[in-house]
Amino acid sequence: MRPNLLKQKFRAGEPIVNAWLSIPSSYAAEVVASQGFDSVTVDLQHGMIGFDSAVGMLQAISITSATPLVRSPSRDTAQIMRLLDAGAYGVICPSIDTPEMAAEFVRACRYPGAGTRSFGPARGVLYGGADYFSHANDEIMAFAMIESQQALDNLEAILATPGLDGVYIGPNDLALSLGAIPSAQPDDVVERAISDILGQTLRRGLLAGIFCSDGDMARRRVEQGFHLVTPGNDANALAVASSSRVLAARGGKLAVQGNGY
Repeated sequence: MRPNLLKQKFRAGEPIVNAWLSIPSSYAAEVVASQGFDSVTVDLQHGMIGFDSAVGMLQAISITSATPLVRSPSRDTAQIMRLLDAGAYGVICPSIDTPEMAAEFVRACRYPGAGTRSFGPARGVLYGGADYFSHANDEIMAFAMIESQQALDNLEAILATPGLDGVYIGPNDLALSLGAIPSAQPDDVVERAISDILGQTLRRGLLAGIFCSDGDMARRRVEQGFHLVTPGNDANALAVASSSRVLAARGGKLAVQGNGY
C-alpha cells in the first residue's frame, strides 16, 4: 500500500503544513496541492463541498505528493467510510466530545477486528494499491476535533481511545464554547485551553494539529509544539490575494464598498 507520508513525517518529528479546501473545485485543489503542502484537507463540514465534488478533489490531490485528508461533515459512520473508500488517507472528525464518540469514530476508520469499517474501498485501492485492505488499518489516520468545553472535560479519556492518531483543534468553536468571541488572535481563556490540549496530547505521544489564521500564526504554533498546522483556507487566500491586487492596481486606494458581503 502507498505509505502515508503524513504519518511518516510525524514519526520523524518533521512539522506538517496542511492546506484547507472549502471551494468545490478539482482544479483549485490541484493548484493548491501543487504548492508544496504536506497534506491537503477537503472540508465537507463547513466548506461548500458535497461528496461528488470531494471525489474529484481527492483525485486532483492524488497526482501530487500531498497526503489527501478530509474533514467529515459529521460523526456519521456511513459518510466517514464512504470518504475513506473515495481515497482519503485521514479523517478529521468534528465535535468529538466524549470517549464514546471517539471510539465510534475510530472504529469507522478501521476494518474488523480493529473496527467496523465496511469493505468497499473503490478508489482507495486505486490510490493506495492492490494490498490496500491488508495495510489500511495501519496507514489511515483518525483525528478527533477538540472544540468544546465538554471535550476538554473528557480530554484524558478521549486521548486514551485505542487507535486514535491525534487531535485537531478548532479554535473558533472552542472559543464559542468557552464564552469567548472567535478571533484570529485567541484570547487568554482560549489560549489556556489550547495549551492544555497540546500538553496532554504530547504526553500521550499523539499528533497535535490546529487551524491557524495565517502563516505567521502557523509558524508560532509549530514553535509552540504542534505537529500539524493549517495556515488558513483557500477562500481566505483567494480573497487576500485578490484584494491586494486590486489595491495595487488602484495605487493603494481602497474602492468604496457597497452593500453586500
